Amino acid sequence: MVRPFLFFSMFLFFSVCCFSQIEITWETLADVEFTDTYIEEEDGYYYYPHFGMSVRELAGKEVILRGFILSFSAVEEGYYILSKSPFASCFFCGSGGPETVVELNLKSKKDYFEMDEVVTMKGVLRLNSDDIYQCNYILDKAQVYSR
Repeated sequence: MVRPFLFFSMFLFFSVCCFSQIEITWETLADVEFTDTYIEEEDGYYYYPHFGMSVRELAGKEVILRGFILSFSAVEEGYYILSKSPFASCFFCGSGGPETVVELNLKSKKDYFEMDEVVTMKGVLRLNSDDIYQCNYILDKAQVYSR
């Protein structure tokens, strides 16, 4: 009697631990609206995000997202962004909005990626509406889920 209970308990534990992340899409992250907001220190306007309920519910949760790696290692070593589109048609080149990129805070600073490499990343989703020097979406403890 103890053995089946132990087996079931272990199965339940591993199911919760191994499959607790939520797979999201770029359409999920599109649940945000932006307003032009003046920033005095920059003497300019920037898009202030108003995150929708479905996105706010994901804040602080482990998620999985597939996209294209954009490497900004020339600016800062190991600085990567996950994008809905490849570099030639990404947000920074005028295509799409700020909701189409996610800043990656890598769990391992030893990770290396090629520009436009397609990967699925796993990490904890953080919503950013205050720091204009970071993306609106940040994936903390980011690591490769699959290549």
